[in-house]
Amino acid sequence: MNAKRFVLAAVAYVVVTFAVAASWHLFFFKDLYDQLAIFTRKEPLIPLGVVSIVTQALILAYLYPALYKGGSPAKEGLKFGLLIGALMASVAVFAEAGKQNVSSLTTWLVLETVYYLLQFGVLGVIIGLIYGRRFHGT
Repeated sequence: MNAKRFVLAAVAYVVVTFAVAASWHLFFFKDLYDQLAIFTRKEPLIPLGVVSIVTQALILAYLYPALYKGGSPAKEGLKFGLLIGALMASVAVFAEAGKQNVSSLTTWLVLETVYYLLQFGVLGVIIGLIYGRRFHGT
């Protein structure tokens, strides 16, 4: 594995995730999330979020080159990202909705599913482009 591309992919994941998550949850849809009332903690525990994001970054930066079989880096990255986004949504969206009270289940499911597919679709493309076509042994 190329250490430089691995680190770049992981750092890109962290930066993009913070930017997308913060703007989505705290700016564009903050009032809607407040209305949904699914988040019961007044102030999030930021260090736990950072640990989660860094862990995801390291795993995805490792997985992409292990699963890449050739083809357009952007297209393969998008497929990878959407697959990971669907996996993450199954845990963070559907399982949480099954465990928590939410004022509008439909709104929660649609909003968060779109968020995860958007976030991971974009991140998949970025990771695919970072690794490119010829990352084996380089």
